[in-house]
Amino acid sequence: MGQKELLKEKHINYVGSLDSKKADLEYWLSEHLRLNGVYWGLTALHLLDSIDTFNKEEVIEFVLSCWDENTGGFAAYPRHDGHLLTTLSGLQILATFDALDRLGSEKEDRLVNFVLCNQKPDGSFQGDSFGEVDTRFVYTALSCLSILNKLTKEVVDPAVEYIARCYNFDGGFGLNPEAESHAAQAFTCIGALAIVGKLDTLTNDQKENIAVWLSERQLPEGGLNGRPSKLPDVCYSWWVLSTLAILGKADWIDFSKLTDFILNCQDPKNGGISDRPDNEVDVFHTVFGIGGLSIMGYPGLKEIDPVYCMPYTVTKKFQRSYAD
Repeated sequence: MGQKELLKEKHINYVGSLDSKKADLEYWLSEHLRLNGVYWGLTALHLLDSIDTFNKEEVIEFVLSCWDENTGGFAAYPRHDGHLLTTLSGLQILATFDALDRLGSEKEDRLVNFVLCNQKPDGSFQGDSFGEVDTRFVYTALSCLSILNKLTKEVVDPAVEYIARCYNFDGGFGLNPEAESHAAQAFTCIGALAIVGKLDTLTNDQKENIAVWLSERQLPEGGLNGRPSKLPDVCYSWWVLSTLAILGKADWIDFSKLTDFILNCQDPKNGGISDRPDNEVDVFHTVFGIGGLSIMGYPGLKEIDPVYCMPYTVTKKFQRSYAD
């Protein structure tokens, strides 16, 4: 595959057009991802230095409309149930627009309580009251508290102990103890440790094993997969590369081959990035493809924070460790 260029203007137009497709059935079938989708689109635009493509006030009002009075968290769409994943997206959007103060103290307190109430005695987190436990929710919970400057020893220490139990012999992490290793779970576990300043709980041998397992995710065509024997997927350009970047080992990936793979997943006509070449594009793979390119220093992109998947200009304000 030959080297192509990032189609910045086409991607900006693609992301900017996403909310204009209300006549499409797909738009309404994706309600459960809407707040996440706004975060993905906004972050892609920010990295492309085109954040003004979205109407700031309209986006903030939409985020606030997703507040779930019953749970105290953010839902994917008005009148849906609050969840940790969408709560993090809501906070990331507000932080990007420097609008966290729009929450007000009462909602912020309730939101913090929503996060804390979903921590289980073993240190893990469930996504909501329905009880699904996953290391994604440890990351999202700690990230939410970091953004709000509410990390505490009482929450962090048991969460760190839980993450340690999710480490596998092969160098990967599972969604819970003894579960299969997966690159997305490696990101959530390493990212969570980085948020709370606890990467030093990993031994040097463990860090080496993690980096080896992640570097083995690169396939001959240049793309990365999430686990052995799977096809490459652009989203792992983020999950794998960001985790290696946190560990200081991003250069264990062949940047040239991965860049080629991502650029060959672009839609040259309408913009957007797909999971693999010639597949249908979506905003999820668009932001994580651009995020991967940012980590690799692709010219013309804002520098991304591999811990939070947001530009450093935003995350420099976040709490990076916890108070004793």
